[in-house]
Amino acid sequence: MNRERRKIIIGVLVIVIGLPVAVILAALLCFSTMDRTNGTIVSSGVTRRYLLYVPKTYDRSRPTPLVISMHPAATWPAVEMNISRWNDVADEHGFVVVFPEGSGFLFGGFGPGPQIWPQGPRTLPRDVRFISDLIDKLEAEYNIDPNRIYADGMSNGGGMAFALSCKLSNRIAAVGAVAAAQTLSWDQCADSKPVPTMAFHGTADKIAPYQGGSSPIAPGSFANIPAWTAHVAQRNQCRGDPIETRITASVRRLAYTNCDENADVILYTVEGGGHTWPGGKPLAEWWAGRTTSEINATRVMWAFFTEHPRGPK
Repeated sequence: MNRERRKIIIGVLVIVIGLPVAVILAALLCFSTMDRTNGTIVSSGVTRRYLLYVPKTYDRSRPTPLVISMHPAATWPAVEMNISRWNDVADEHGFVVVFPEGSGFLFGGFGPGPQIWPQGPRTLPRDVRFISDLIDKLEAEYNIDPNRIYADGMSNGGGMAFALSCKLSNRIAAVGAVAAAQTLSWDQCADSKPVPTMAFHGTADKIAPYQGGSSPIAPGSFANIPAWTAHVAQRNQCRGDPIETRITASVRRLAYTNCDENADVILYTVEGGGHTWPGGKPLAEWWAGRTTSEINATRVMWAFFTEHPRGPK
């Protein structure tokens, strides 16, 4: 990372996240070890990076599910891996996990350092192509079950997971969104097929507000999560009223289950929850808010994924 790029990244992180400069400088010094990837692929003429995890329990003789998990904005694949702890679940069930790296941080650069999933009209097709090319590569190298390919992510990565349900519904069996920053316009999702969708969101999320609206990290407006969930259910042609149940003292589950192609839509609301991954690695509470341990989003998502393989589209 050259000096000018480092200065720009420091400045943006100070504004966006509000961290002390000393903390950001220390984080930048750790990029060489923390921002680690172990695979590359050329997509749309650009070298893209990813972090792949193949557990020891992987059995090449059996078709294996693939989970694609996307990082929050201004971070990198290893952050998503550490927050979500998908590797632990992969060890138990023998599936493959890949953490792709976004693009477009500041001036659209690629390579080491914080990245985002821009989801603009010009950048989204490029990133969708990257994910599709990545699936092709992993299918060639491993015995991936094409009917059990799933996508999820946190914050900006959760928004990208939903975008894949719109733009890559012929390959993605189901998606999960945690504390998702939903910014994709619905007209970009108009022609998509029903895709099972699960979301987790805290009512005290200040980064991607539960009720939608403005955020300190983005100039635009984020979607109201209950309204967005209802819209996804409409896309999936769900019929009847949703059923809400209380799961724990602070977790509610809203379920749309009478949907075309078994494309259920589930929202877990964490009362008082922050911009965090339920049951995952806690983030700094002073800026991200509370991380609940009453529910484990990764394990609940995996159970949802296993119940929703891709059928004929």
